[in-house]
Formats: sequence, C-alpha cells, structure tokens
Amino acid sequence: MFPILNKTKIAPLVDEMTIKAPNIAAHAKAGNFVVLRIHEKGERIPLTIADTDKQAGTITLLFQKIGKTTVELGRMEPGESIRDIAGPLGHPTPITQYGHCVLVGGGIGSATLYPVLKALKDAENKTTIILGARTKELLVWEDKFGALADEMLPTTDDGSSGRKGLVTEALKEVIEKGPVDLVIAVGPIRMMKAVSDLTRPHAIKTIVSLNPVMVEGTGMCGACRVTIGGKTRFACVDGPEFDAHEVDFQELERRLSFYKNEEQQALHLFLRRRKRKVTSNT
Repeated sequence: MFPILNKTKIAPLVDEMTIKAPNIAAHAKAGNFVVLRIHEKGERIPLTIADTDKQAGTITLLFQKIGKTTVELGRMEPGESIRDIAGPLGHPTPITQYGHCVLVGGGIGSATLYPVLKALKDAENKTTIILGARTKELLVWEDKFGALADEMLPTTDDGSSGRKGLVTEALKEVIEKGPVDLVIAVGPIRMMKAVSDLTRPHAIKTIVSLNPVMVEGTGMCGACRVTIGGKTRFACVDGPEFDAHEVDFQELERRLSFYKNEEQQALHLFLRRRKRKVTSNT
C-alpha cells in the first residue's frame, strides 16, 4: 500500500498528489513513469513521475481527471492509500551536456518536463522552457519552471499569460535566435508532431515522450506498440521517449482513439454508481 500524503488542485481537473513510495523515489530518474492500480479491481494506468524527494521517500504525480480511474483517483484524499504502484519504469531521459536545451510542454504533459529540466540544469546546460495551454489557469507549474529555467516562455491561446499563440511560434523564434542543441517536447500528439516538423529542417535533435494505451508496463501485453523509424517498438520498455523525427504520429493518434467510446462508457457507469451510492446513504 502507498499512502497519499498530500493532494492539491493546481488547475481545473488537474490534481497534484504526493505519495509515500521510498523504493521508487530512491531509484527514479528524469523521464521515468509508474503504473498504478487504485484498488484490487481497478485498472492499471501509467503516470509520469513529476518530481521526487529521495530524502522524504516520496514521489509526486500530476493527473488530469478525464477517465474513470483518474476521476476515482481524484476523489481520494490524504490518509488513504493506493493499492499498487509499480516503478520506476521506462528508460530515463538521456542527460548529458548538450548546450542549449529547449523544453516544450503542452497542457498536463508539461509536468513530465520538470525532472528533465532539473537534470539538464545539473548537467550545466542552458535551458529554455516553453509552456503552452489554452488559458493561464491551465498552465502547469509555471512558477516552478520559471524559478529553475534560464528562460521561461509561457504561451496561451487567449493571451492571458505570456505571449498569445502556439508553442511552435515561440519555438521558431528561439531557433532563429540560435543556437539550439536539443529540443524535448511533451504534450498532445499534434503539438509534438508540429514541433518535430519544425526542428527537422534544422537537424536539431528532438525527443518526444509518447503516451500510447498501456496496460502493464513491462512489454508483455503489446498494447503500447508504436512505430519508430519503420519498426515496432513498445513505449513501456523501449521508451517512453523516442527520436521525434522517426515517430509515426499518424498511427499513434489513430491507436489512441481506439477505446474512446469504452472509456466514456466506463466513466459514465462509475459516476452513475457513485451517485446512487451517495443517494442511498442520505
């Protein structure tokens, strides 16, 4: 069992949760993730480790409440415990002294970049962070990123924070000023593809963190298969980070839509049962 120590709402439908998991915290590196199961009958879901405190033995997870399990997780409170958490899983982000590194985050995916940013700074890289969201209240950890990065460029669709526009527009300006030695992008598929298309003509090394359907996180089920450079790879054991210029984004987007109807049905059933239970207890 993994006790929940703290939970904070940081954006609409987005919660930050600190969990006691000393073994995972001791071994976690930037880019790793966990697979958790809330209770014995729950489904397994992958979540990126957004931060760790090795001394306190804790991990921090950020999640958006859009499916049955994340909604159920969001209803849990400090003092309760999560049944299973497996990790750290996946290959860590390759960290070395690249030079100027630009990190591009979209929405909740930005949380993935925080431990990467810390690791790159420890390796004495110059860092620029570009965070994108529809509006200011949806920007994730803007203050934390800003306190650590050499340059912080928030972008919002409505202009409520930073510049108005897309993250790719800000990235284009940074590249034009140059030089840029590495780009890491995490967020919606179309955003990551757009970043990849932008950096390819400049031959800038670009890494993306993929989020395909994942079941158990050890490569046995094959649910998280992706096509990288024309070859099948599994995001849980071969990734989740890959060379952006080799990713088949069209296939990835298509596979992510396979279970949309089932996901909605599961969420609606959970909410109906929850409502009936609350009504019967009043």
